[in-house]
Amino acid sequence: MVACSCSRAELGKERQNRLQKYSNLGALSYLSFENLEVTGRSGDPRSQETFRQACEAARRFAAEPRGWLVLSGPSGSGKTHLAAAIVNERVSHGYPAFYVTVPDLLDHLRAAFNPGSEMPYDEFFEQVRNTPLLVLDDLGVQAGTTWAREKLDQLLNHRFSGQLPTVIIPIIPLDELEERIRVRLTDAELSQLFVLEEKRTRSPDYAWSAEFKLQKGMTFDSFDRRRLNLPPEQIENLGEAYRLAFEFAGSPEGWLVFMGETGCGKTHLAAAIVNYQYQAGKPALFVVVVEFLDHLRSAFNPESKESYDQVFERVKTAPLLVLDDFGEHATTPWALEKLYQVINYRYNARLATVITTRYSIQEIMEGVESSISSRMVDPQISTPFNIMAPDYRGDPRPSQRRTPRGGRKSR
Repeated sequence: MVACSCSRAELGKERQNRLQKYSNLGALSYLSFENLEVTGRSGDPRSQETFRQACEAARRFAAEPRGWLVLSGPSGSGKTHLAAAIVNERVSHGYPAFYVTVPDLLDHLRAAFNPGSEMPYDEFFEQVRNTPLLVLDDLGVQAGTTWAREKLDQLLNHRFSGQLPTVIIPIIPLDELEERIRVRLTDAELSQLFVLEEKRTRSPDYAWSAEFKLQKGMTFDSFDRRRLNLPPEQIENLGEAYRLAFEFAGSPEGWLVFMGETGCGKTHLAAAIVNYQYQAGKPALFVVVVEFLDHLRSAFNPESKESYDQVFERVKTAPLLVLDDFGEHATTPWALEKLYQVINYRYNARLATVITTRYSIQEIMEGVESSISSRMVDPQISTPFNIMAPDYRGDPRPSQRRTPRGGRKSR
């Protein structure tokens, strides 16, 4: 029996759909060599030449995958675009390829222990270990737990020993990776290594200060989005909040407003975004609104180490700013004026901003001055998300909502 042309076309389409689903690219499916700027995004001629060479190597790798291709460089340098283009090129020619970030991989492995998992742990891990072409993105953002190190060691050792085609994208500089991983990634006989841009030095103005010791440890890997005893809809809600935060961290654009009661996890996700940026050597600033206003007031003191203008400008113009606990500030005209100036400047300049608050959109609109609230919820720039999970640190009972202290009372 010989299949007719219609059947062959239908079978080919089904196979292509299966390969696309298997690739796990999701929203990255549009990234290809055709829409890639061959000189990258850097204005440095040396970095442009390096990116051009990396692009040529990626095309050759997509045509005939051999060994490992390691793409290093800061966030925004084009590493993920190159990797996704390789996967899309392989899929378009009918070959399987699998893309996954390290945090997602570890999370899927943990979830696979659940008896109700769609794919058992052993089956999923074997699929990743032996996939014909693996793209491993965001290596280096995982927590340094013994279990996480063991799983990554098993995966990398297996593919290293078998010389299986692999694309690896570290999110931190190679010299900051643990030695056992760095040795494999830089093996001259197996790996092609491209550093797309030199390491960016983060300004000391953008770093965790001493009072943020807790937030410094809040990462995406340590965020518990499958908390025990939560109903399925709340677990799904936490997973969506995690996805929004992780995508925002990778490409900070617009505003992200997390709403939810105290202890639901919104501050953890906001701090994880900042930690993600710091690991990539990029600037970000985390401030608690009440403490920021107190700091501004103290800057008027002639003995202050920082001037008022320095404090205010750093917050107002930060490339990425987190305003934590919005709505807990005082109602004085001075406080509202300062917040309006920050919000308005960042709104007009379209600077990436994350806001956390324990109030709903309606409460924000009713309780905060309209000049501020209208900018916070503008759908053209802002993505508000309500986290439904209760306080996981103690009393599971819902907290009593209060009208934000920024303005009029709700009627």
